[in-house]
Amino acid sequence: MPDDSANGPAPLVVGVVPGQHPEVLQVAASLAKTLSAPMICAYVDEASYLVEWDPARSAHRLSLHPDADDTRIRTTTQELRSVIEARCASMGIDWTLRTLAGDPARAIGRLAADANACMIVVGTPERGIGHRISAALNGSVAAWLSHHQDRPILIVPAVAPAGRK
Repeated sequence: MPDDSANGPAPLVVGVVPGQHPEVLQVAASLAKTLSAPMICAYVDEASYLVEWDPARSAHRLSLHPDADDTRIRTTTQELRSVIEARCASMGIDWTLRTLAGDPARAIGRLAADANACMIVVGTPERGIGHRISAALNGSVAAWLSHHQDRPILIVPAVAPAGRK
């Protein structure tokens, strides 16, 4: 599937991470089916940083951990492909998975602009003190996108465990 929407409907860009709550892909897949739009799932490797951005070619990145980088990224990408395939195969949705580098919010924003996406779909941060500290230090992808994008952002909350709200 090409990343530009010249030959069909504009794609949805969906932020994905390993262990993400399943509601993000469920909502994105349902929306993509309703809109007859393809999905571009984007995983951002935060242990790498972007050294060159050229939309006509692949982005060039350098790793902060070059010794473990290739194996870790291949394993993570394969796991994500399996999860996305399990969600989208029965629904007949065209999808691709892109591995990006650098700051997640900015990388997803660049991809959405390059693909002329109709919408960006991301999840809320995970619950728990560790995730709250991380969001306080690093910022929230959803919050940054909602303040810096000119396209719609759909922020999908995780379903609260039974008995908790």
